[in-house]
Amino acid sequence: MSVDEKGRRMLTEFREFAMKGNVVDLAVGVIIGAAFGAIVTSLVGDIIMPLIGAATGGLDFSNYFAPLSKAVTATNLADAKKQGAVLAYGSFLTLTINFIIVAFVLFLVIRAMNTLKRKEETKSAEPPKPSAEVVLLTEIRDLLKK
Repeated sequence: MSVDEKGRRMLTEFREFAMKGNVVDLAVGVIIGAAFGAIVTSLVGDIIMPLIGAATGGLDFSNYFAPLSKAVTATNLADAKKQGAVLAYGSFLTLTINFIIVAFVLFLVIRAMNTLKRKEETKSAEPPKPSAEVVLLTEIRDLLKK
């Protein structure tokens, strides 16, 4: 087999792999997940954290940090990072809240999907009604028995 034939065969195999339903579904899921992540990040950063800050007296969690060297004298995180090493626990707190919200929303979505799935399984567990032909044949059979 020549190198050209091997290359064509590999390309064909790759095309078959890439077009399988699972790979395409996974790609769609990753894209939707990234978009969903951006929405949740905005929800946390632009809506929830300012509300928490307002409820706690105007605290801004994103600027909470602990300097790790004496050279850090800045009062905001961006300037402090320029001066030296800092422990940015406010950013960590924001990302933790972000994660909890994402996990909770995913829990609600999966729970709703499982509920719908159970309802469909319950519906499909009921025996299907006989068709009109079967009903007619049953009536004919019962009449012939008499």
